[in-house]
Amino acid sequence: MRRIISLAFFALASSCQTSSSSEGEAAASIPPSSTVYRFSQPIDHFGLNDDVWQQRYQLNATFYKPGGPIIVVTPGEDAISNYYTDRSYFNTLAQQTDGLVVAVEHRFYGDSNPMPDLSGASLKFHTIDNVLEDFATFAQAAKTDPASVFPVDVSANSKIIFGGGSYSGAIAAWMRAKYPEIVDGAWASSAVVQYRLENYQLDQSWGRHLAALGCATEMSQAAKELDDILFSGNQTAIGEVQALFGSPELTPRDFAGLVTSLISIDAMSTITKDVDYTRESVCAYFDGKRSNLDSFAWAVRDTISYLGLNHNSMTQMADTSLNWSNHALGQIDRVWYYQGCAWYGNWEVAASKDSGVSPYRSRLVDLTYFEPNCKNKFGMDMPDRADADGFHEKWFNMLKNVSNIYYTVGSFDLWRGSTVVPWEGSGLPNTTESPIYLMDGAGHSQDVARIRANDLDSVNNARAIGSALVKKWIA
Repeated sequence: MRRIISLAFFALASSCQTSSSSEGEAAASIPPSSTVYRFSQPIDHFGLNDDVWQQRYQLNATFYKPGGPIIVVTPGEDAISNYYTDRSYFNTLAQQTDGLVVAVEHRFYGDSNPMPDLSGASLKFHTIDNVLEDFATFAQAAKTDPASVFPVDVSANSKIIFGGGSYSGAIAAWMRAKYPEIVDGAWASSAVVQYRLENYQLDQSWGRHLAALGCATEMSQAAKELDDILFSGNQTAIGEVQALFGSPELTPRDFAGLVTSLISIDAMSTITKDVDYTRESVCAYFDGKRSNLDSFAWAVRDTISYLGLNHNSMTQMADTSLNWSNHALGQIDRVWYYQGCAWYGNWEVAASKDSGVSPYRSRLVDLTYFEPNCKNKFGMDMPDRADADGFHEKWFNMLKNVSNIYYTVGSFDLWRGSTVVPWEGSGLPNTTESPIYLMDGAGHSQDVARIRANDLDSVNNARAIGSALVKKWIA
């Protein structure tokens, strides 16, 4: 969803704000939603570096009427685009509420870069506190001085609703919890709000989905067969199985990581009334016509073909010894990896042998696969291990007893184990003040995605409930 967008600016109105590429243009005209604006933010909100950088945002004011809400969304680890303002469900929500929807880019993602590179020294300013302060500063300006942010007339002290899915769903919830005087409500879809060092629960969510489709046992057996080879030390057999999967020559651990990454793409597919792509792209190959390992390999090769990958691109994707010193901007995976190293862990590992459960990925994908890269990539000042428990205790507990947050989760969401309604363990209570809706049969963040004619009834129900709640919050 990345594209090159020409930047436009409008008149400087305050120390934190923007300017237009066509000065003097009438504010009443509604600019195209592809227009990109910039908002000045300090590199560090807590005094370590007061220099400023430019945070990008886009907006759609087509349906705005005075008194309508400002709906703020962020794509999280993705770059902004007018998908979020024009085609996501938040566009429909703006129509229903006479609102304005604005997509604000997350620091260090897209082209919103506080620093000139992605070195460890630069990324020390990439903290969750700075991230939330960025959004709070923007939202406060939008609320109290809208003329400094928007190119159209927007009522002062408008209600502000934050929305997002997955990591950005967590941001929406945290914004309501931490800044209730600014944020009037939050729609948190598939919000990843539970953190642990080893997140084998993600793999188990995948297994539950496969079980519903009838191929969990076969996939688990295939993963075990693969591990029998990779742990054997037999280089000939290891080379043969890599060729079977269409992989370049990699270390066994990097090969296991590659296979896991490719099959996880299928695990995140949208589920509709007509099709569950996990059935089509994974389970369909376990048809009894070949061994489980061959079926697994076939599914992975199909994904490689679909994505148009070759040995060079897969080597760049999977070889963990590469790009340690590549600090260039624009590397989503590098910034995301830093968050795991410095913030919360949440490494997507296989269940260990002593866990008592069967994994659906190689057991080579463990902490040893992830953690050594932290110092390699970001320098020796990185902690030996992320304080996942501390992060979870602070940020999950913050959400308790907070009103005006609407949580939605798909029953087959790959990340369900990290949401407010995990398969096992404790989540948050379903209350009138902050209701939870479990979308039967749905996957990840489907309610806030674009509307499809064949969307599940549960997805449409979640949207209707959310729209009603937002109307109540802004009344």
